[in-house]
Amino acid sequence: MLRTVFSRRVACLRPLKASIPSYRPLSFTAFHRNKHQEVTKSAAQELANAKEPSDLIGPGGREGEVPTDIEQATGLERLELLAELAGQDAFDMKPLDASRKGTLDDPIVVTSLDPFRHIGCSGSPSGSHNLTWMTVNEHKPRRCPECGSVYKLKYNGDPHASHH
Repeated sequence: MLRTVFSRRVACLRPLKASIPSYRPLSFTAFHRNKHQEVTKSAAQELANAKEPSDLIGPGGREGEVPTDIEQATGLERLELLAELAGQDAFDMKPLDASRKGTLDDPIVVTSLDPFRHIGCSGSPSGSHNLTWMTVNEHKPRRCPECGSVYKLKYNGDPHASHH
């Protein structure tokens, strides 16, 4: 009796597995591609028009709908999302130059919107020593105690931001 029940289950599953479509309609793909291009163009235009913090307030969701991230984001989060949609990197998140060793005459420059930044040095060439964390500030360069590479901060923020 068990053999009969088991064979019926297997027989029932086979037609279901064969009936699942494994293709994606072309019209669906084209629709999303065109919609993505429109969103990218509007994001680039909105990013170019943002001159002050009040320009980075999203419109919010329409009544009866759940808002998307871009509709409800504000401030720096909205700036980052708009830049990502426009194909730009808002906060310069690429890794530092690890192809050379920084010297006092030619340090590795670290950009920041704050007057200090925490960085990790893994040596030159990359990975030659364990990761060493340091805090670099805008007043003087910082030397890695392991490999001797020198890092200097380039402050791109508002100089009067800390004055309230």
